[in-house]
Amino acid sequence: MSTSAPPPTRRVGLLVGRENTFPEPFLDTVNRKGRGQGVTAELALLQGTPEEEEPDYAVLVDRISHEVPYYRAHLKSAALMGTVVVNDPFWWQADEKFFECTLARKLGVAVPRTVVLPNKDYVPDIDTAASLRNLRYPLDWEAILRYTGLPAVLKPNVGGGWKDVHVVDSLEQLIAAYDKSGQKTMILQQFIDWDDYLRCICIGREHILPIRYNPKAEFMDRYVIDRPPEPALRRRAEAEAITLVQALGYDMDTVEFAIKDDVLYAIDFLNPAPDFDNFSIKEESFAWVLEKMSDLVIRYALGEAEPPWRRDHRWWKYVERAAAPAT
Repeated sequence: MSTSAPPPTRRVGLLVGRENTFPEPFLDTVNRKGRGQGVTAELALLQGTPEEEEPDYAVLVDRISHEVPYYRAHLKSAALMGTVVVNDPFWWQADEKFFECTLARKLGVAVPRTVVLPNKDYVPDIDTAASLRNLRYPLDWEAILRYTGLPAVLKPNVGGGWKDVHVVDSLEQLIAAYDKSGQKTMILQQFIDWDDYLRCICIGREHILPIRYNPKAEFMDRYVIDRPPEPALRRRAEAEAITLVQALGYDMDTVEFAIKDDVLYAIDFLNPAPDFDNFSIKEESFAWVLEKMSDLVIRYALGEAEPPWRRDHRWWKYVERAAAPAT
């Protein structure tokens, strides 16, 4: 049964960057499956956006706004005007790895011991004497390492793609890596010397595909498709991944688990524009992604589902109140 009336348009728009193998098959799949229901899909075309512009799309699938700020601004306005945006542009902009680690702990999902660090450098207008008076200085590096242990992983609090990630084995290595971090906020994490590793592709906050994964391998060989996880391990990974994506509200995400001594440690689960290229996730997983993603956006386009974030935003109830007929 519908949770809301279908939007005035049933067009699905896709925002993408340099990926080449996902966009066309995804659009073709949505157009094929949505043909009898009036749902169409295309690459979204945007230009300067007036604040009162009515949505051109019932659904926008966002895979690039983290790199194109104008897209993020447009998506926030489109969401306010009634478009379903996958994923929530407001939460995506505010989300960060250290918060996610804290959230996972509260949810009972194991994570490595993690410390968020003050920035090494700041914008020029920061006066270190006046603007940073709330910071203790110097940092107690020895206390920090007593908590995380060695080796440890230094990486940005926001970002992905294994950029600026350093595995450090000593205090000297940690300080040398930290000194190169510039204005990025960094986190330091306990290094999990894993026995096994899974990456879960997550669609619609309910469909989870756990795949063995080797982050140490060359990019094209990281997904280990010829050795699927055993049923018990798969069920555990699915349950913990659902716990995380339900709490985060991500309809499109990947969650990675490093497994040590039978404990699943959530390592990386801020991936709201996950890798969907067929040459990396391989053809069987690619077909699964196409089916689940197309079903998701068609349901949203038809008004048969409501995005998880819509009623979470404070402004939404005021928009509804303003649109309600006078009594």
